Amino acid sequence: QVQLVESGGGLAQPGGSLRLSCAASGTILSIYTMGWYLRAPGSQRELVAQLTPDGATIYSDSVKGRFTISRGDEKNTWHLHMNNLRPEDTDIYYCHALVHRSSTSIPRDYWGPGSQVTVSS
Repeated sequence: QVQLVESGGGLAQPGGSLRLSCAASGTILSIYTMGWYLRAPGSQRELVAQLTPDGATIYSDSVKGRFTISRGDEKNTWHLHMNNLRPEDTDIYYCHALVHRSSTSIPRDYWGPGSQVTVSS
């Protein structure tokens, strides 16, 4: 199995910063994409940021220029650096990974439990 554990998030004032972190563990051959989404899996998801297999980054228009996604120093970890936060950024953020567990299996989606981010004065 693969588990995604999130940390960070919480409460920030408008204009402030927060950092979300995600760590994947378990049987992992490789992770194709690492990212963050809004809203629970199974409902309509909204991409916030993603790291692609070739190292490129993708951001939603609403966070472009304010949020940065990056790999962590430890293997299979990644972060979402959230700067210049706005009240409309308030939501539950879910980390996501498209994981290749073995050479004989197809990649599968895995999700973290969600981290609350609240931006309020």
